[in-house]
Amino acid sequence: MAKEVDGSRAPGGSRTRQGSEAYNHRLKRMREQGLKPPIAWHGEEGGHIKRDFVLDCGWGRLVFGQTFDESSAMVAALRGEQPDRRDIAVYVRNPHVLLANAPQELFLDPSHTFRLDLSRYRASRRAPKGFFIRRLTSQADADAINRIYAARSMIPVPPEFFWSKRDARTICYFVAEDDQTGEVLGTVTGVDHMRAFNDPERGSSLWCLAVDPSARHPGIGEALVRRLAEYFGVRGAAFLDLSVLHDNDQAIGLYEKLGFQRVSFFSVKRKNPINEMLFTGPETDDALNPYAKLIVNEARRRGIHTDIVDAEGGYFRLTQGGRSILCRESLSELTSAVAMSICDDKAVTRRVVSAAGVRVPEQLASGASPDEIAEFVKRCGRVVVKPARGEQGRGISVGLSKQEDVDQAIIEARKVSDTVLLEEFVDGQDLRLVVINFRVVAAAIRRPPVVVGDGERTIRELIKVQSRRRMAATGGESRIPLDGETQRTLSEAGYDLDDVLPAETQLAVRRTANLHTGGTIHDVTDIVDPTLIDAAVAAARAIDIPVTGIDFMVKSPHLPDYAFIEANERPGLANHEPQPTAERFVDLLFPLSMPTSVRQTLRKEGEKAHP
Repeated sequence: MAKEVDGSRAPGGSRTRQGSEAYNHRLKRMREQGLKPPIAWHGEEGGHIKRDFVLDCGWGRLVFGQTFDESSAMVAALRGEQPDRRDIAVYVRNPHVLLANAPQELFLDPSHTFRLDLSRYRASRRAPKGFFIRRLTSQADADAINRIYAARSMIPVPPEFFWSKRDARTICYFVAEDDQTGEVLGTVTGVDHMRAFNDPERGSSLWCLAVDPSARHPGIGEALVRRLAEYFGVRGAAFLDLSVLHDNDQAIGLYEKLGFQRVSFFSVKRKNPINEMLFTGPETDDALNPYAKLIVNEARRRGIHTDIVDAEGGYFRLTQGGRSILCRESLSELTSAVAMSICDDKAVTRRVVSAAGVRVPEQLASGASPDEIAEFVKRCGRVVVKPARGEQGRGISVGLSKQEDVDQAIIEARKVSDTVLLEEFVDGQDLRLVVINFRVVAAAIRRPPVVVGDGERTIRELIKVQSRRRMAATGGESRIPLDGETQRTLSEAGYDLDDVLPAETQLAVRRTANLHTGGTIHDVTDIVDPTLIDAAVAAARAIDIPVTGIDFMVKSPHLPDYAFIEANERPGLANHEPQPTAERFVDLLFPLSMPTSVRQTLRKEGEKAHP
């Protein structure tokens, strides 16, 4: 399919011996496949194949190797890569020749190329359940795609680029939309090679397949790939190609299931900060969890030396010049022992922030008499039982109204902490605000885990499947426990673990929204009410803690109403992409490593706040 990188000439003109051999080989292969060879390598619209063709995709450019005659021309094209973009030279048949022309600038991408023969593809008989696939139609779709890209650590695309290409014939975008909420759950991009450069082999390719890590419906990625294959199939494409990292076993398994097969084409990229992890070799700290790894990677990008002290525990030391700071994920030496002890005891936290004017729900210690507890439950209607010390949602029971449930919840909470708190239940949404250096850098609504019925599997089986999906999306950090809180939530909804959930029925299986117990997180930083931001900063200042996750219960992130729940001294920064939480954390630790543009912005904000 791809022309030799060096030697071949455009059809209709002179060509070298090597180029002629490649040309004749291609003709022979097309005849063996029963395809009619194009006249003089004309494309589908009768034009010659375009030479030295480069396609802008927003996140970077595709440099199609089969359209280049000289390696030097490909090198020149790759040198045109813009900052914060990722260009890819694809269909490179002789990568060793290309790399020899710029060994310090280029590297061989460790990805495999897979091809789906569209003449043999068969559509699925099963339609997607709970979502549907459609073309990109609005600016909101473009924003949603970028949100998913950010959640998957992919390069964002200027929204206006998506919108300008919505009716383009060369690039097409598909999205998966939730039937009920209208939320965009996933996306895929397709490139039509015939439209792009008059490809004589009638090829097409798939790029940027991404599914929202918090999406509940299974099969979204498969449905997007199938839709793109069917789209190109009816337009006369012969095959659909894609490139996937060699160690992405989950994606490779999906592609092979759909009939994709490995083909011997290679991709070459430029050595830039975005690609650094691909050409510097594997890290020695694979045991780091996602929360520690996010910070370590940001520090390394800035040239800050990192020593992994204890990978399993998430401990590492960052050093630059004469400054050295020991961290455990987002907890650093800059957080005092006093501030940490305030956060550690939820009763103390409540008193400290309440004294600073932050609104808190009514609370009762479990040391109270049975009559006092019964009266508290009756007065509040519903209560939350939680250990005074603890994290990651362990031992918390929510929305209890029956005395026997409260008594049992107290027993469970005491397994985590000797001191147990009863708190007024505040209905609403769980809002986490990350405060770094007394600035809110991220805000997100956390939602309890939900499973979607298929009319075949039990709720227990659905929970196990959803847990596997959440663990895969969070590096093993999130799963839904089959404990008393889960069983109680199901019972209140009229279900049992061994019941079969009707098809398309959505069921919340826990009341708590902690990420570690299967909850999902949804960014609202740009829309959160200023009152909530001020309250979060006030709570952080009252505790005098430089990095914290402040949890509120709110009616809506748009509204000023809230109730303080707790402060976390070690918030998971990896949960809040696309917000630059790791960047701001490293800014706090090493101000001199801060990019000049950020320093200027912060200085201007400070001047406005204190003229």
